[in-house]
Parts: sequence; structure tokens; C-alpha cells
Amino acid sequence: MRSILERATGTMGRVLTRLGVALSHPAAFLVALLYLLVWAVLQPESLDLHGLVAMAALFMTLFIQRAAHRDTQALHAKLDELIRVEKGARNELVALDEQEPELIEKHRHQENAARDLANKHPAS
Repeated sequence: MRSILERATGTMGRVLTRLGVALSHPAAFLVALLYLLVWAVLQPESLDLHGLVAMAALFMTLFIQRAAHRDTQALHAKLDELIRVEKGARNELVALDEQEPELIEKHRHQENAARDLANKHPAS
């Protein structure tokens, strides 16, 4: 039986992954812009240099998240195509990117351990 900590960590990981994907969506920019407009209308006196810098940091974070998500999705599409056309490739790896990062790391560790074992004891 999984411990409470393992379940909480798994749940938090899924929430953070979904949040990261959501922050890369164009709607996140709209939400941030609406927040800035509401702030400017309701409390214009508090929208000073510090507030503008905070909003600039938020927008830069969203830009970076968007670019990273785009690059990751393009890379996955290319890898999926290579796996699809390569006859010796395992098709189950195509869906690996839908897993949580911890499970992907575990899979990579197992693959690396299997490769290292095969290199130590090559088949004759």
C-alpha cells in the first residue's frame, strides 16, 4: 500500500504538470493582461515601478514557458515520427511523454541500468 506521502507527492506532481501546461496556453497571457488592467483600474496608485516590474516578470515567465512548451511539443512530434517509422522501435515509448516526470525518470533509470548490464555481459 502506498504511503500518504507517496500519494500526496503523486497528486502534487500531476497538479504541477497540468499547471505548467496551462501556463503555456495563450489564455494565460489573457488572464495576466486582465489582472494588470483590473489592477490599473482598481488601485492605480499601487501600480508603481515595483508593480510594473512584477508584471513584466510574470509576462516573461509566461513567454519562456510558452517557448519551452512549444519546443518540447515539436521535439516529441519528431521523436514520435522516428519511432513510428523505425521498425525496431518500441511503440509503447510514443506515449511515455504523457506520464509524470518522476515515472519518466524511473523508466530512463531502468533503461540505463539494463543497457549497462547488457554492456557488462554482452551476449555471445
